[in-house]
Parts: sequence; C-alpha cells; structure tokens
Amino acid sequence: MQISEPNQARGLALFHLGFRPFFLFGAVASLALMAIWLMWLGQGHTLHQYYVVAQYWHGHEMLFGYGIAIIAGFLLTAVRNWTSIQTPYGYTLAGIFAVWLAGRVLPVISESVAIPGELIALVDIVFLPLVALSIGLPIVRSGNHRNLVFIVILLAMTVANTLIHLQLLGITEDTLPLGMQLGLNLIVMVMAIMGGRVIPFFSERALAYTVKKYDWLEKAVIPAAAAWMICHLLGFTTVAIALAIFNGIIHTLRLLGWFSTRLKRNPLIWILHIAYLFIPLGFLMEAASNIGLMSPYLAIHAFAAGAIGSMTLGMMARVSLGHTARPLKIARITIAAFVVMVLAGLIRVLLPVYPPLYSMAIHISGGLWCLAWAMFLIPYTPILLKPRLDGQYG
Repeated sequence: MQISEPNQARGLALFHLGFRPFFLFGAVASLALMAIWLMWLGQGHTLHQYYVVAQYWHGHEMLFGYGIAIIAGFLLTAVRNWTSIQTPYGYTLAGIFAVWLAGRVLPVISESVAIPGELIALVDIVFLPLVALSIGLPIVRSGNHRNLVFIVILLAMTVANTLIHLQLLGITEDTLPLGMQLGLNLIVMVMAIMGGRVIPFFSERALAYTVKKYDWLEKAVIPAAAAWMICHLLGFTTVAIALAIFNGIIHTLRLLGWFSTRLKRNPLIWILHIAYLFIPLGFLMEAASNIGLMSPYLAIHAFAAGAIGSMTLGMMARVSLGHTARPLKIARITIAAFVVMVLAGLIRVLLPVYPPLYSMAIHISGGLWCLAWAMFLIPYTPILLKPRLDGQYG
C-alpha cells in the first residue's frame, strides 16, 4: 500500500486518484454496454458465448461492470478523506483498473476467440476483493471502524458475483438469479448509506439551509433495508412485501426531511434528491410486483435505471469537480444530461406499466441513457484526465 505521494501533479492525471479512471471508463462502459444491448435487441440477438443468454450479460455488466466501477472510484477517493491515509495511485491503481477492464473485455473477445470460462470468471471475481483490500488497509490503520461496513458490502458483492459465475461455469444450476438479485440489493444499500451521508451535507453546504434528520429514522433506515434484502433473498414473500412498503415510507420521509425549495437553484443538488426518490419508488413497486400488480422488472429498473443511473451521474459530476479543485459550477450540457437521465429512468419504469409500450420504453430509455452519458463525457473527460487546478496530486 502506497502511503506517500508526489507533491505536484504533472502530465496525465488519470491514475492520480481512484475516481479518475473508474469514473471516466465507468461512464464509457455504461454508454457502450447500453448501446450494444440496444443493438442486440434490435437484431434479435439472444445468445452469448460465456453468459449464455444475452440478457444475463446485460444484467451482470450493468451491475458488476458499470455500477461497481463507480462505487470503486468513489470509495477509493472517499476513504483517503475519511482516514487521511493514501489509497492506491499510480501503477498500483492502474493495475487494479486493468483487472476491472479485463473483466469487461474478455467476455467480448470470447465471442470470437476461445477463452477459458474459468479465466473470465477469475478475473472478474478478483476485482472486488482488490478494492476491499485497498480501502480496508487505511480504514483499519486509522481506526475508522464506522466504515468497515463497506468492506462487508464489497465482500458480499464478491459472493453475489461468484454465484453468477458458478452457474455460468456449470458448477451450480440456479445461483445466477440469486447473485443478480443480491448484487442489485447491495448497490441499493450502498446508495442508502452514502445518500444519507452526502446528500444532506452537500445540500446544507451548497444552499445554506438546515436539513431535518429524525434520529429514530436514521437508526431504522439501514437495518430496515437490510431486513428487506434478507427476506427478499430467502423467499419470505409476505414479510418482504411488508418490509418493502415500510422501506418505501421511511425513505420517503427521510428525503422529505432533506427537502427545501432552494434545491431548484443548484442542479448538483437536485439531481441527487431526484435520484434518491427512485429508491422509495423502487421499494413500493417491489411490493406491488410481489402481489401481481406489475412486472418485477419495473421495480428492478426503478432501482437500476432510475436510482443508480441518476445517483452515479450526479455524484460523479460533483466529486470530479471537488477533487480536481474546480469550482462547483457545471456546464449547461451537464444540466441537460441530468434531465435526460431522469427521463430515461422515468420512461423505463413508468411507460411499461402499459404492457404494449414495453419494447418502445426499453429503446427510448436506453437511447436517452446513452445520450446522458455522452453529454457527461464531453466536459468531464478533460477534467478527469488533467491535473488538479491547484497543482496538488490527486
């Protein structure tokens, strides 16, 4: 683990701090993965050399490709602030990034070149433990025990990813759906934890008002989400429905406590509030799907296309500016990207409520998703590649 760092930034800054490569290439991957998926749908492509079913590839890569990349970039950056101990940078960071990149590239190459499935699985599975180790060392050394929860979550995500690959390798018969479900639920947990920390803080700091936090609610919100996740995974349907409704209510109350009419002044703040709103919506749609009122895929995409899409876009825009010593002001194209991403989530979740519009919703939402990330990359690619404006390393 590298603790010391250079005093000045020079040249290409891509591997100066964790958010840079994972935000940049996570955005590129998200755009590319969705574009490929839409192309395959249009061509009626249903099979994959390694993932067997193209839909499995889509679900896995959006969670364990794009989603995990953004979480890794955020944690590798945030842990340095939390602990005052340097997280991986330079060649070490480049090596961790190379493992993530290989996990995305190898399955694509396997479509035309014979690559052992065991190699694809191993490369993909090992990434999360590397990230856990990279943030775990500074957390333990600093005594920052509060954040050990992220080590547990990353290791649980490793289990989820392993369950998926075990079925793909033919070792198990039905663990892939469980792994997918667990992976999505854990990302929802991360958003609930980090959202509760950063959204009120960013809101108060940017807009000079005091958010309302209810002690009982803050103590209940994460255990309630964890209880729902466990019951959902174990198939305790009745209890899971009740917990989903409860989570929908308390996450809504939590968000209302953070609300102020001042939000409209700052796009970097309102995008995070709207993104978090998709979480209680996802819980309530999950309950509705379990009693047969709608397709379960709508609830899944309330969390995925809605919450994950908007939350990652908003957080990446804010963090990239703050950690490169740039003013917290965004270009109009980035504001447009926020609007387009929210529309992508709403269309993917709400339009298919009327089943004949299901296919149309997927293509319109997917197209808007690609457009939002393209608009993000235009101003943020140079920001993520260039050194900090203050000349410091990071």
